[in-house]
Amino acid sequence: MKTIRKVYLSGLGAIGSSYAAKFYENNPDLATVVADAKRIERYRAQGILVNGKAYSFRYLEPETTDEKADLILIAVKQHQLEESIRGIRNFVGRETIILSLLNGISSEELIGKEFGMEKMLYSFVVGTDAVREGTKTSFSKLGKVVFGEKNNPEYSEKVLLVKELFERVGIPYQIPVNMLKELWWKFMLNVGINQVSAILKAPYGVFQRIGEAKELMEMACREVIRLSEKVGINLTENDLQNSIKIVNTLGPDGKTSMLQDVEAGRKTEVEIFAGTVARLGREYGVSTPVNDFLLRAIYTLEQTY
Repeated sequence: MKTIRKVYLSGLGAIGSSYAAKFYENNPDLATVVADAKRIERYRAQGILVNGKAYSFRYLEPETTDEKADLILIAVKQHQLEESIRGIRNFVGRETIILSLLNGISSEELIGKEFGMEKMLYSFVVGTDAVREGTKTSFSKLGKVVFGEKNNPEYSEKVLLVKELFERVGIPYQIPVNMLKELWWKFMLNVGINQVSAILKAPYGVFQRIGEAKELMEMACREVIRLSEKVGINLTENDLQNSIKIVNTLGPDGKTSMLQDVEAGRKTEVEIFAGTVARLGREYGVSTPVNDFLLRAIYTLEQTY
């Protein structure tokens, strides 16, 4: 079996830069960051620091046409996905594997529509407390990549190739049997912790110490549980309690990506969290008052920047 030797990354935020650093430490030539000329100029001028260490990543502009990737990791926000798809187009070859580390439950299908679902593996990141300020990222927990085909009773060749890569560079990972249920589990966690942290301006420590914050997070999550029953995913209260255990392991000063977006005055991903819950609630006849509130509250925050 071949091995992955060319990894391309689209997105150099908290998640992207954290994993890019791991690839670089294994082999500086292993990973390449795809970005437009203006971003590359800014990255080189300001420098990329991860946990205080500077990294001189290899960069390529989207217009480059003579290189194909073995693996592409997409680590952007949902509203940047269309641009990211355009940016990686020239680097997708016949055997390229694509992992989307985006939040939500729809990015794989959107990317697969462009390049073919046979190139996709489902994936997400959990357990990281990475925080980005400008071009500086810091974390105490790298977090693990949960990935695989929709179902993984046995590992496909694509899964085995990525598994070998992650073991080689020291990236924690998990390959669940039922990947779609795990994707919905992470969606539930994000719907709760990301959105509530944004409106409360609360780092993880608030949810670890203050019962009312934890309760509000749980209320938002339970609406996802009820929706999951309608679509056949069937999350349970035990899944919610496992989410809370994850939150309790994170650095108390760490912040969700949505809180970081609000503090920096950036557009949030509220559409793929509360927006998706509200839309599915209407479609399946499930009441979603908590997420209806969160949707309007976060839209309001965005308009106060």
